[in-house]
Amino acid sequence: MKKYQVTISFEMGEDFNELIPPHRTYINFLINKEIIDQYVVSIDSQQVWITLNAGDAAEVEKILEKSPLARYWSYQIYELFVWDGQHYRLPAVQPN
Repeated sequence: MKKYQVTISFEMGEDFNELIPPHRTYINFLINKEIIDQYVVSIDSQQVWITLNAGDAAEVEKILEKSPLARYWSYQIYELFVWDGQHYRLPAVQPN
């Protein structure tokens, strides 16, 4: 599996708010299946950032297209080369 970063721009349409609950159900499903690592939304900038695991970019597109909100999105998919952060490190040793 490869890691991908997806940057999504969206515009809120008429029924956008009604589609949020089924969209969240889908996102939660993907998080529980360990397909999505991180899901971040900014209402101010109307952007979403998703880090996910997939075989290739075409698989990422198939995953994105299943969201109830997909028709409001334009997005870019980037394959990641390095993935690092605090949550991926061993805890600091604290002597007694």
